[in-house]
Amino acid sequence: MRNKMITAQEAAAMIHDGDFLMVGGFMGHGSPDSIIQAMLDSGVKDLIVASNDTGVPEGADKHGFRGLSEMIAQHRIKTLYATHIGLNPETGRQMSEGTLEVHLIPQGTFAERIRCAGFGLGGVLTPTGIGTDIANGKQVINVDGKDYLLETPLRGDIALIRGSVVDTMGNVYYKGTTNNFNSVMAMACKTVIVEAEEIVEPGQIAPEHIMTPFVCVDYIVKGGKN
Repeated sequence: MRNKMITAQEAAAMIHDGDFLMVGGFMGHGSPDSIIQAMLDSGVKDLIVASNDTGVPEGADKHGFRGLSEMIAQHRIKTLYATHIGLNPETGRQMSEGTLEVHLIPQGTFAERIRCAGFGLGGVLTPTGIGTDIANGKQVINVDGKDYLLETPLRGDIALIRGSVVDTMGNVYYKGTTNNFNSVMAMACKTVIVEAEEIVEPGQIAPEHIMTPFVCVDYIVKGGKN
């Protein structure tokens, strides 16, 4: 069995300027914090990032969850696909100034576009956004007298996800809502790096508790608690 264990610094070294990353987490909860910090230290920039949000500024969350907030503060992200940015005023400021390209996507549509990429589908039909700016430039398809937007797959180069318990093969269990976008992002990228809160031996995760199977995971980083 190939050894998948690497350091956060080795993970960051795989990421290059201009790469398209998918980063798990919801308001910083379930985010791969150690890898994000290693990216900050590496100096990588001009990234295209798909993430539910951009976290919250330092000190704004009582639990210490920050997510991508420092990546935004240091202008490391060039293009952002997200479902909301209201918790991080800096993201809105950069968008208004034109220094950050932001694509706001309804949350359900965001999840489905990523899922489509992972499952090899050509897209998803949704009524969400019909008659709004979200529909601009998109194909409208009528099914049984009702209009739907065709939303195309969203895929990335590297997925940076976080697992609560990960075995050394790469099987992943997510505790509670830390699942969020981690599991679908693990299916939609060429390379998947999981940051693990706890690492165990194969067989210590019950088969029915495996949420992302080892075949989807390329590398494992030991992280701290989140």
